[in-house]
Amino acid sequence: MIDADRLQFQSHQYSGQHGGTRLIVTGAVHGNEICGTHAIVRVMRELDAGQLSLRRGSVTFVPVTNPLAYAQGERAGERNLNRNLFPNTHPQDFEDRVANWLCPLLARHEVLLDLHSFNAASEPFVMVGPRNNDGPLEPFQHEAQERALARRLGVRRFVDGWLRTYGDGVQRRLAGSGELQTVLRYGIGTTEYMRSTGGYALTLECGQHSDPQAPEVAYRAILNTLAFLGLIDAPAPEPVAPEQMEALSMVAVYDKQDAGDAFSRNWSSFDPVRQGEEIGRRVDGTPVLAEFDGRILFPDSGAGANSEWYYLTRANLSF
Repeated sequence: MIDADRLQFQSHQYSGQHGGTRLIVTGAVHGNEICGTHAIVRVMRELDAGQLSLRRGSVTFVPVTNPLAYAQGERAGERNLNRNLFPNTHPQDFEDRVANWLCPLLARHEVLLDLHSFNAASEPFVMVGPRNNDGPLEPFQHEAQERALARRLGVRRFVDGWLRTYGDGVQRRLAGSGELQTVLRYGIGTTEYMRSTGGYALTLECGQHSDPQAPEVAYRAILNTLAFLGLIDAPAPEPVAPEQMEALSMVAVYDKQDAGDAFSRNWSSFDPVRQGEEIGRRVDGTPVLAEFDGRILFPDSGAGANSEWYYLTRANLSF
């Protein structure tokens, strides 16, 4: 049994001699997603050995963002850290205490690279934020910089639309309820919080949890980010060519209505679906059919009743 009260938080900062961007790189926001941890430790060793040299700006590394979840080898310690990420004057759980340390740390930086992995075997991808807007959900003004960096991380697949689609699902579940804004806050994670402080941020999903290539994807992304932002003396990475890109927008989220609802096959993220194709069945046998051609994202066979079951994406032709 791990004594959460004895755990501590660690970050490691390197600063160049000249002004530049303030970057933060995080790993193990979810404790069983350790590819980012391995990659961060590798880059830190190279900096410590003089194989890499930070010339401008600064970079802060957080190899293990959630030490309780990491020590347990599980996604969460007491709850999902990457939801409802805000400082809390009356912390109720371990992740609240992480947030009270992490949020001010994020706010002192300009750019966040958050390194994750996923359950089912699939291709790495990066999640980007919204278009520039002044709206109430996720106002943002760094679309060009964020998407330019995304194209240089070394992956070819890009997904946007998370908070908007999540919010649509919340509104459907809580129609007529006074809890909407409270629950919408639950959709705020590291990147959304970073954008709320005036910075920009990317979530890089580096591959399947146990894929030996996932730490390599994370390592390459860190080096490419350092080079692209000018923090190290290295050639600027070339952007992925438009003809090689696959850009998708999250369009709709579908819920389990009952814990007994089940998929009709073992879906993986980015599996293609055709309009009318059966995705699953409700507990009473009613088929759940795809409403349009697209790709499935984040299918969760273990989801509980009245929670997200899967998302559908459409091609984004204007990335």
